[in-house]
Amino acid sequence: MLPIVLPIAVSTGIESAFQLGPLAILGLLYARRVHTLAAEGRNPVPGWRQACFYSGFVLIAVALTSLGGASQELLFAHMVEHLLLGDIAALLIVLGLTGPLIAPILRIRFFDRLRVLAHPLIAFPLWAIDLYAWHLPVFYQAALRHTGVHALEHAMFLGFGINMWMCLFGPLPMPSWFGNLGKLIYIIAVRLTGTILGNIFLWSGTVFYPFYIHGDAVYHISPIADQNIAGAVMMVEESLLTLGLFCWLFLRTAREGEERQELLDFAQAHGIELTDARAARAVAAGRGAELRRRMETRAGAPER
Repeated sequence: MLPIVLPIAVSTGIESAFQLGPLAILGLLYARRVHTLAAEGRNPVPGWRQACFYSGFVLIAVALTSLGGASQELLFAHMVEHLLLGDIAALLIVLGLTGPLIAPILRIRFFDRLRVLAHPLIAFPLWAIDLYAWHLPVFYQAALRHTGVHALEHAMFLGFGINMWMCLFGPLPMPSWFGNLGKLIYIIAVRLTGTILGNIFLWSGTVFYPFYIHGDAVYHISPIADQNIAGAVMMVEESLLTLGLFCWLFLRTAREGEERQELLDFAQAHGIELTDARAARAVAAGRGAELRRRMETRAGAPER
């Protein structure tokens, strides 16, 4: 019988500290900015957004500390870790951002120029390339064997995940064509891209990552079964997230339609010229209430 050769694994404790350190600093900077806006009494960050942001950081910490060891031995555990980082935590962090909160960052020319990366036609291919490139055996197993490469992998999953979600939920302005229909196409493209990768793992009969063979033997699971479970985990997460996004977009479309009609009815009742296109643009940009206040001032009606 051939001796079992242990895979070259990184120290998960050191690696977690290496990755969580910068995140802790970012969390403190976020808290400081939130406190500053609240103290100034202008544009305070809503409590639910703060809860989302901090929940994202907690989720990252949980993924890196509680799954770190298992992810070194089982592919499906590593898949859970990556989905928590690149999908769920990234989404929560984006939900925690507002325009005034990130304004100081955008005043720095370098970061302001990076805003172009959040354009839907750029954010999606960057995210897709990052997702597939890191799952190539050469890069994936390099990340498992080297702490620095693994940290880079996690940072890119999180960073490009945040950039991908910025198009849907972020405070940065989007192109005029990126309305609800554009968002629907974007959601389908993103989720379909992830689903294809999940299907590859689920139905493939070839072991992609020999690194996990030892861990599979320890846990009494075949390499193919481990890989198939990883694909199934990805498919389930994609399905649930897609369903949630479709529900969100449906409710958003219904709310915007109602708000747009209220603006048009108010304008007609007070003899104010307002086109359907202008009302739709204001509502889509989240400025429906501002437009309503201007019309109320113009009509001499009391503000609500």
